[in-house]
Amino acid sequence: MTAEYRITESRLGGEPTLVVSAPDDSAQAVLALRGATLLSWQVGSEPTGKPTELTDGYRDEKELLSQDGVRAGLLAPFPNRVADARYHYDGHDHDLLPGHHGDRLIYHGFARQAPFELAHATTTPDSARLLLQTASIRPGTYPGYPFAIDLTVEYTLSADELSITIRATNVGDTTAPYAAGWHPYFTLSCPVDDLTLHIPAHTLIRTNASLIPLPGEDARIPLDDRPAMDFRMPRRLGHTVIDACYADLTPGPDGRIETILTDPATGEELRVWQHSGYLHVFTGDTLARDRRASIALEPVETMTDAFNRPEHTAALALEPGRSRAFAFGVRYAAPEAPGAGGELQGQGDDRGRHPLADHEVGPVRQDS
Repeated sequence: MTAEYRITESRLGGEPTLVVSAPDDSAQAVLALRGATLLSWQVGSEPTGKPTELTDGYRDEKELLSQDGVRAGLLAPFPNRVADARYHYDGHDHDLLPGHHGDRLIYHGFARQAPFELAHATTTPDSARLLLQTASIRPGTYPGYPFAIDLTVEYTLSADELSITIRATNVGDTTAPYAAGWHPYFTLSCPVDDLTLHIPAHTLIRTNASLIPLPGEDARIPLDDRPAMDFRMPRRLGHTVIDACYADLTPGPDGRIETILTDPATGEELRVWQHSGYLHVFTGDTLARDRRASIALEPVETMTDAFNRPEHTAALALEPGRSRAFAFGVRYAAPEAPGAGGELQGQGDDRGRHPLADHEVGPVRQDS
């Protein structure tokens, strides 16, 4: 009988997790049920065949609970910031931080801390698919968001790819503003300065000092006018500092928009894909841990502060009984031939089996 992918339960401190492994352990992902958060993604690579950690996720329970850096957070019902934590929708004013008079910073929605549960799992010899769900977004749960949204998150893991689909269903009786995204940090070497980046975008979103986009068309500037931020031709990141949103993304022949991160020393590539939306890029310069050790390449449905931008009103509107999905993912490409660039750098013990995969406590029920 052909072996299939495995799904086992584990824990990160007191937080429940799921470990998804290929039959030969050549690919593995670890997910926390809190926020349906990806903690680790590893793929076996040449020439050693040892698993290579490709994300820079939360390493312990304290980090997960603190949400510092929003490492691999699923962003819903809004990505990035809402200006002054206030917005006006459908004739009503909403305050996401009622009673706060100082720093009114709110960002990346509520889903990243919501309790999810495994609703369904399917395993084959070639892949595993997990469907996680939460019904936690309800009127009265989160200040300033009096809407009822069910969320499902589908993860699919195969030998060299991780695919994610976030689906929202409005189970309330009023139209809700809603948008989604993902906030992963990727690593191929440390630091990111020597990596090459390719972003198929033609427009940069301009912001004020608080990282809120400028009003109207003033927010959009052609990348021809910002060459330091232009990565339409792949080039080395160097010391470039980026915390910006890219727009007018160009899909490839297969319809996927691919942002490509390459380690020229090894030939390894990560291809972050999406079918629509925007891409936010953050070089990790202000992280509390390991600054510029990884880069956030974030597929998002809308630009920052979309709740306050009239041009996004139609895209945000999720009517009662309706669902909307946002799909994205990442594919790992190993060097074309063994020895292309030599042995992978930094593949010591810390790039082998992820510590979060230890202490397995038993199998999760699966529908094969």
